[in-house]
Amino acid sequence: MKFQPLKGVTVVSVEQALSAPLASCRLADAGARVIKVERESGDFARDYDTSVKGESTYFAWVNRGKESVRINLKSKEGKELFSNLVESTDVLIQNLKPGAMKKLGFGSESLREKYPKLITCDISGYGEEGEYAEMKAYDNLVQAESGLIDVTGDGEMRAKVGISIADISTGMHAYSAILEALIQRGQSGAGVSIKVSMFDSLADWMMVPWFHQKYAGRTPKRKGVYHAEIAPYGPFKTADNRDVMIGIQNEREWERFCDGVLNSDIDHSDERFKNNSSRVKNVALLNELIQNQIGQLSHEKVVQLLKKHQIAFANLNTLQQFAEHPQLRLTEVEMNGELIKMADRPARFAGFESDFGAIPALGEHDEKIKKEFS
Repeated sequence: MKFQPLKGVTVVSVEQALSAPLASCRLADAGARVIKVERESGDFARDYDTSVKGESTYFAWVNRGKESVRINLKSKEGKELFSNLVESTDVLIQNLKPGAMKKLGFGSESLREKYPKLITCDISGYGEEGEYAEMKAYDNLVQAESGLIDVTGDGEMRAKVGISIADISTGMHAYSAILEALIQRGQSGAGVSIKVSMFDSLADWMMVPWFHQKYAGRTPKRKGVYHAEIAPYGPFKTADNRDVMIGIQNEREWERFCDGVLNSDIDHSDERFKNNSSRVKNVALLNELIQNQIGQLSHEKVVQLLKKHQIAFANLNTLQQFAEHPQLRLTEVEMNGELIKMADRPARFAGFESDFGAIPALGEHDEKIKKEFS
């Protein structure tokens, strides 16, 4: 049985790259009809790579279940077709350059005046006002501007996050905001204008290091794969060269870890390690002592001890190991007449199954959309 709470909702998305396509993809997953508006050459994310049976990884991930229509929004015919689309839609999403839609005559403010029930969602890099409004906002650039790169890395070496986290966070913020707007419209009968920026999205996620800086006057140290504020919390190598991530969150765990896993080689009441603050202060020595013990045991034995004494741990997996992970839930999605595998929806609804629509070829629904909305 399909779970389609948004069935009957129509979404038009003038989108490119990742943030807006991710938001509209999640709406399509929930049963909304999503019409993806592309330029003649298509969403440029189509051409990022050819890793998925000749198609782009990014495009394959976030464009399932959509209809693709090419519209030249500068032409008379294109403007007329797009106007007809908007007239019949519930939600309009766009992540073009700030002001671009307004110049084309489709600014969200004017559209909402004309269609009071319309929900509009404008996605930008830094918002539509201020000195940063016109700046190009690619993912790594926003990671840099938001300070995320300053707290990521190891020692003096900064690093970006290994996935497009600025785009992803923005897409998810937009998705949740649109759902809220649909609920609000169901209560009031009126649509609403939503503005979401990549910078604001990451700023919200940066609050823990920001609090440290604002109220304690310090920036959390870059610790690579180790936690900056909790110890022990990081990887330790076993005798057979496997890395196991171990995380201690409270003093009960610390006592069990010392007595059960480390065989009391470290005294849990040692002044240098008796609480988290002291352990963080002496983390280099602490990690060395732990490694000395873990390094004498096989991976199997370490895991056995950690499970027995209820210590949180994880294997520090490679991407290949993740690809073969027993907990990885995969589903199949049609693309170009073939089925490709990808992760199933994180949210599972009891009694319902995922039902993803196909990934559209460029302009696949041109004639259908033109015939329906002309």
